[in-house]
Amino acid sequence: MGSSGTSRRSEAEWNERLSKLESSVKDVNVTSLALEMGRLRELHGDSPFNDGDTAWLIMATALVLLMTIPGLALFYGGLVRVQNVLSTVMQSFSIACLITVEWIVAGYSLSFTRGNIIYGDHSRMWLSGLTMTSAHPLMPTVPEPIFCMFQLTFAIITPALICGSFADRLKFGPMLVFMGCWHLIVYCPLSHAMWTDVGFLHKAKVLDFAGGNVVHVAAGFSGLMCSIIVGKRTNFGRENFHPHNILISVLGAALLWVGWLGFNGGTAGSAGARAAIACLNTQVSAATGSLSWMTTEWLIRKRPSVLGIISGALAGLVCITPGAGYMGITGAFVSGLLAGPTCFFACQLKKTFKFDDALDAFGIHGPGGILGGLLTGLFAKEEMTIGVFEPGVGVKGAFEGNAFQILLQLYGVAISIVWSMLGTVILLKLIDASFGLRVGVDEELLGLDMVCHGETVFPQNLGIEWQADAHTDASNKSGTGTTRQSGGGDRDRAEDDWHESLVEGERAGKVGSVTASRGPSRGASIELPRSRAIEPEHHQPILARQDAEEASLHYGVA
Repeated sequence: MGSSGTSRRSEAEWNERLSKLESSVKDVNVTSLALEMGRLRELHGDSPFNDGDTAWLIMATALVLLMTIPGLALFYGGLVRVQNVLSTVMQSFSIACLITVEWIVAGYSLSFTRGNIIYGDHSRMWLSGLTMTSAHPLMPTVPEPIFCMFQLTFAIITPALICGSFADRLKFGPMLVFMGCWHLIVYCPLSHAMWTDVGFLHKAKVLDFAGGNVVHVAAGFSGLMCSIIVGKRTNFGRENFHPHNILISVLGAALLWVGWLGFNGGTAGSAGARAAIACLNTQVSAATGSLSWMTTEWLIRKRPSVLGIISGALAGLVCITPGAGYMGITGAFVSGLLAGPTCFFACQLKKTFKFDDALDAFGIHGPGGILGGLLTGLFAKEEMTIGVFEPGVGVKGAFEGNAFQILLQLYGVAISIVWSMLGTVILLKLIDASFGLRVGVDEELLGLDMVCHGETVFPQNLGIEWQADAHTDASNKSGTGTTRQSGGGDRDRAEDDWHESLVEGERAGKVGSVTASRGPSRGASIELPRSRAIEPEHHQPILARQDAEEASLHYGVA
């Protein structure tokens, strides 16, 4: 009886409250609305997902995808010579397509299922078991399909970054084979080891918020191996490879900067406080990195450059990636402040050690990722890392008394370097033995746009004439053509002969001419106007040499 009376009083109170609410809202039957909402809850049940978190992750996913296409494609495309623009853009675009297919077939399952300490299992092969209502433990408040898509965008941009190291000289087919294998052999194990609870780097408590090791260190040092094994561009050290359009690179860098807010902010997995601080730290580090690179360049070269300030922004963005959600504003500021000069001087190493990291994929991403990982070990805050490794428990950085975290960060960096370099070397050697890695000397001079894709952009700006060359046909038929494949003394001799003949022609006041073989039965001749021909450095006007060196900021400059 008591229970029945309480129930009737509760029902009376509920009806009274509905009547008051209904009287205060015109033209709305609140009682009917409440009943309909009750029916919908009974029919569909309460959703386990948070709509706000889901909406934010969808937005973040779109932003990260924009980082590769068109962001990275434009950034790299503006830095190469005009005869290689389309091939450079094609690399980013084709990688996005290739990795997407690999991801749904095997990549996602190998990266983000439990499995063992290195690889995931086969439970998500071809996305088996992934439904609208499934969730991943790393982001339980969003549907698993958008988690899968968000992680895919990371898998896409990582190998695309490597392309900057071998720009202007790698065959398109072998490039695709390398990237497809690299994704499975290097990226998937590193992401599994770092971000799943059974991964050995996660068990070791190495902090990497959004991919300082998995993305940047791996891509940077893989790029270093690519630049060494693939070899230098023809005439590297003899001519300045000017960026053909820095404005395009500025647009690409701007898209990368904006997209990075989704890259770091989305990694939080929810539209909450950690996403907010990650976005703010990203902005602070990028801006500070731009200023510190610009200042360094200003002091050394006596004037700042546009290419320098956008390179500094990328350095700051790379450096903040591993700690964006784990440190405060001071850590973000110091990250950008140190990233600018660190990456600036790292980009000069190729001049000292004579390797051709064409667009500084290593110079920015390798040292920047290492620096970011170590600074994360310094500035990590306990209250900002709660739940990363254990529920309710945070990780202190060195400035909070846990200096051992720096050693753990070094361990994670070292594993990423060794794994990526070893995997890259093995893959490149196998592919070179099977297909060959780079185009011939004359094909490289002609440009990959025409050689690999049969098209070119702004041909009137090349200053060349395309025409049939009977001499090339005859040389090809007789087996005396000058096209060489990768590596060895033949390539070096071909470059020397080409350069010497061109310089001799210049000294004689003639127009330089280069013949590029295009196959066994056809050729193309490049007529280089006097203003475009290569001269020894002592023949170039001093001011022109200085301008070229400062404007190019060593992108593609020996």
